[in-house]
Amino acid sequence: MEKVLQIHDLHVQFSTYGGAVHAVRGVSFSLHRGETLAIVGESGCGKSVTSQSIMGLIPAPHGRITKGQILYGGRDLAKLKEADLRKIRGVDISMIFQDPMTALNPTITIGEQITEGLMQHQRLSKSSAKAKGLEYLKMVGIANPDIRYKQYPHQFSGGMRQRIVIAMALICEPDILIADEPTTALDVTIQAQILDLFRKIQKQTGVSIILITHDLGVVAQVADRIAVMYAGKIAETGGRRDIFYQARHPYTKGLLQSVPRLDREEGDLVPIPGTPPDLFAPPKGCPFTARCDHAMEVCARLDPEKTHIQDAHFVNCWLEDERAGRGSSTAEKSTITNF
Repeated sequence: MEKVLQIHDLHVQFSTYGGAVHAVRGVSFSLHRGETLAIVGESGCGKSVTSQSIMGLIPAPHGRITKGQILYGGRDLAKLKEADLRKIRGVDISMIFQDPMTALNPTITIGEQITEGLMQHQRLSKSSAKAKGLEYLKMVGIANPDIRYKQYPHQFSGGMRQRIVIAMALICEPDILIADEPTTALDVTIQAQILDLFRKIQKQTGVSIILITHDLGVVAQVADRIAVMYAGKIAETGGRRDIFYQARHPYTKGLLQSVPRLDREEGDLVPIPGTPPDLFAPPKGCPFTARCDHAMEVCARLDPEKTHIQDAHFVNCWLEDERAGRGSSTAEKSTITNF
């Protein structure tokens, strides 16, 4: 499949009074045309910072990309100037933020906000922009678009505002849509409607989607591939079935065990013990070592290398490394200390 976006060894840090926070530490992944890639993990693992890096929205001068490439259309977005990034944002790569109310200007009508990008980037006339705006309002399920076009954000429900934000993100027909926690503030019924809308839009337009979320239920419904992040790094990547049924990384397994399920007996919910590492002073080896029941000596000393499991399934874990005897028991692996 054609790769529309490639990220290689991305590092992002933020300067604070307490020192440098290493928020993203060597992240690499690719996005294929027409697929949905979900990036999941605990709060603070670097999901949103990664997506903001793609859009060039890391707040300067305190935040900066210190290393790595973000390749799109033959160019490295990490090295582009702000003026060049503005030509890409909303046109080639669009973003949906978590709270639609803060993404919309309360003093401007919905119609004006939807057509702003068209008139600025595609130089459409006001009438042509309005016609396309009405078309997209209808596409995302806004009833009576002629009337709604003239209304303000406070006149819509939360779910309707999210639909409007989606229309705004798609109206310039981007190659890539980044959705950062797009359903977190919505109730379950509206959440299901928004997810159905994503599937419908992707089928109609062929847009590639990066979905940032901590909700594995959402991921199970819409993702083609999944990247699991922990402490600023990628722990495991794979297809939906790879991650949900054949997870290899202890952190991925922990996430799956901590999700409430209707087919479980009461008391079967298993939390992940401990807390994520301090990213002011990241650990040398695998960042999950302190919380892992199967940690070996090498885990605390060296960063695990990426191991290919099958097809598009990869894991960054010493337990799966050939030198640790992949396929051997946990007891056998725990005795392996010298690499």
